[in-house]
Amino acid sequence: MNIVFITDSHAHPDHDNSRADLLGKFLLELRPDVVIHGGDSADMPSLCSYDKGKRVFQGRNYRKDIDSHLDFTDRMWFPWKKSKKRLPLRIFLEGNHENRIKKAINISPELDGAISFSDLKLEDYYNEIIEYTGSTPGTYTHSNISFAHYFVSGVMGRPIGGEHHGYSLITKTFGSSVCGHSHLLDYSVRTDNHGSKLMGLVGGCFQDYEADWAGECNKLWWRGLTVLRNAEAGSFDPEFVSLQRLRKEYT
Repeated sequence: MNIVFITDSHAHPDHDNSRADLLGKFLLELRPDVVIHGGDSADMPSLCSYDKGKRVFQGRNYRKDIDSHLDFTDRMWFPWKKSKKRLPLRIFLEGNHENRIKKAINISPELDGAISFSDLKLEDYYNEIIEYTGSTPGTYTHSNISFAHYFVSGVMGRPIGGEHHGYSLITKTFGSSVCGHSHLLDYSVRTDNHGSKLMGLVGGCFQDYEADWAGECNKLWWRGLTVLRNAEAGSFDPEFVSLQRLRKEYT
């Protein structure tokens, strides 16, 4: 069982989506059993509450945000659909950037109908969409591995993170877990008292441009995707595929 995990691609109207073409070629050649997008496919800068009222907010447009996301997703799946080969199982995990749409409607109910989560058209591309549960990302389990945009701990529901993020996933979820959100790459393995391997993976991001808000944090981000080869019973062989490698092989 081979699973491809892609996360935080952040399609943005001010940046091109050529990386989606590379991704599409890679997926068709690999032909994995499952493809899981970990969320934040759409950046949705027009709904960023942190920037509202600031100079950088001027000129942002909801429809352009949606169109950028749809363009990325079309290009990602185009080679496979063109080949007419059987598609893999496709799962999408709602991220906090997609969740901005729901938050905006909740804060300003008059927007209901003018904007909608369905504008993302996720059901056109994925077999299953794992939406937020309350104010936290939903989880999906395959091969006894849990996937989420981010995992939470404590009664406040704050994201698990920290210096040793992969290890924290194992100790706080008590099982093999894979997430995105932080844009960092981290991987940890532990063994339980039955000899089973527990794995924690944070999958970086599939964003090739630098985010203005992140400053020096851009240097910390790992840009690429992960193939979980031989996924079974909570264990897998990780293969880290950088965007740099994709450019060399598919451009």
